[in-house]
Amino acid sequence: MKIYIVDDDNNITRILEQIITDKRIGNIVGLTNDSHKAIDEIRFLKPDIVIVDLLMPRIDGIGLIGEITEFDPEIKILMISQVTSKEMITKAYEKGATFYINKPINAVEVLNVLAEMVNYMEADKRLKIIRNVFDFQGMPATNHSSVMDQINEVLKNIGIVKSSASEEIYRVVSYMVSNPAQVRELSVKDICQRFSENPKILEQKIRRTAAMGLQNLSYLGVEDNLNEVFLEYANTLYHFKEVKTEMDFIRGRSDDRGKVNVRKFLEGLASYIQI
Repeated sequence: MKIYIVDDDNNITRILEQIITDKRIGNIVGLTNDSHKAIDEIRFLKPDIVIVDLLMPRIDGIGLIGEITEFDPEIKILMISQVTSKEMITKAYEKGATFYINKPINAVEVLNVLAEMVNYMEADKRLKIIRNVFDFQGMPATNHSSVMDQINEVLKNIGIVKSSASEEIYRVVSYMVSNPAQVRELSVKDICQRFSENPKILEQKIRRTAAMGLQNLSYLGVEDNLNEVFLEYANTLYHFKEVKTEMDFIRGRSDDRGKVNVRKFLEGLASYIQI
């Protein structure tokens, strides 16, 4: 992974550079404390990940994130700041930031979050490859039994041994894998209508199953945030910021709970299907 760092504190850039280099997370392709210079270099260097301080002079971090994602939405943004304002952090997420960590910099947290970002990007690539295979080579017949086995394995890995929605999930994901072009144009409700006379109830059943997995993964992350299962699924089936919110709830640090995005959950399951 190519990584670019933008921070007006030279000590922070040196610390981040050392962490990333020592642990061989990726290649530092550039670093600066100048927002305008960052924009020009990021356009040219095309990094995979940009680490941005929210409180930058000239162009603040939120403005910088907005500019980066506007000209290259594929770049993933890790924002860092001492700011704890929910409003400011929410704005950064809305502009396209992917993850957020607090200052002072904690090496373990940096490593963990960067690992999550890499997992997220690799899962996204897998999903795109699957879509391209179906788009350009036609629509292979789906082996429903095989799909059931593979989905069941993923659900077991996130602690869901049995769910009342399992059979529906198998059918929905099989349909998504076999019909990627059509599915991209449909809402979750539209997809559920193909399998139930009451799509709202089916969507709620899938959401409850996904929420069980979110809670299980979050407990796992609280106990060991470097656990392989946690690192594998926390960003492929869920948005990591929601997993982190659920972890904060479990720790008693927040009254908010992590939310499930049903489409993200179903597309994440589909990314693991091999036919």
